[in-house]
Amino acid sequence: MAKKAVASLQKGEGKGHTKVIKMVKSEKTGAYTFREEIVPNEMTKEFFNK
Repeated sequence: MAKKAVASLQKGEGKGHTKVIKMVKSEKTGAYTFREEIVPNEMTKEFFNK
């Protein structure tokens, strides 16, 4: 499944998007989780500033 998603991102329209992964610490347990999203290239800095 992952290969198919990555392959579709490398075509013409997908080059304007980036897959971003952010490590977030849970306030309840203190454990870290990872939040993944596919965002437009212009919004990557905004994603990490949240």
